[in-house]
Amino acid sequence: MKLNQLHLEIIKFIIVGGINTFNYYVVYLLLLKICNIHYIVSHITGFIVALIISYYLNCYFVYKVQPTLRKFLQFPVTQLVNVGMQTLLLFIFVRFFHINSVIAPFAGLIITIPVTFILSKYILQDR
Repeated sequence: MKLNQLHLEIIKFIIVGGINTFNYYVVYLLLLKICNIHYIVSHITGFIVALIISYYLNCYFVYKVQPTLRKFLQFPVTQLVNVGMQTLLLFIFVRFFHINSVIAPFAGLIITIPVTFILSKYILQDR
């Protein structure tokens, strides 16, 4: 793979991440504010909807692979790793490096985006 193709994949991966965040938040707010559904149920539903959309966007737009049931079932692992790393890094940055808790999550993205990209690529691409 050419370096330019890798850069393009990374950029597409970040775009999908932005779309994923937007999808989550729209579903969350619709359920919470319009349907008056409990915030936890709204959060979980938004997360699941965004995860499903993210899977297909990553397959078709980022990695250009055919979706399969096996890949679909493995894909949530990428999100578990992401959330776990983000939480741990947030704690470390705030507690030990005294980074302001308002900006600390963004510092964690520097590490978690590449890790999530590599893990997603490993799970989704045909070997």
